[in-house]
Amino acid sequence: MNLITIMILISITLTTILALVSFWLPQMTPDYEKLSPYECGFDPLGSARLPFSLRFFLVAILFLLFDLEIALLLPLPWGDQLSTPLLTFIWATTVLALLTLGLIYEWLQGGLEWAE
Repeated sequence: MNLITIMILISITLTTILALVSFWLPQMTPDYEKLSPYECGFDPLGSARLPFSLRFFLVAILFLLFDLEIALLLPLPWGDQLSTPLLTFIWATTVLALLTLGLIYEWLQGGLEWAE
């Protein structure tokens, strides 16, 4: 047998074993933790038409905004290889300063407070 056939057989065997174990492993009887509301406060067994807290979604959007900051600043270490690295770092500093000012504004307005 060649190497590709052996690797395919190992992959199929491992996948089959993991799929079978995943059916037997979980606990099938619901306990208190499985029946309790999720972290956001929704009742998983109740109606889906109940009013929800807008504050939860505002905090989630803030999290996404500051998470996007990481994606924008990820290529920064390669910025020193450009023809004008100083300009790249000035723009990165501008983005960080703007986001920091936004965070301070949200903090002062009480947008980060979970409970009222």
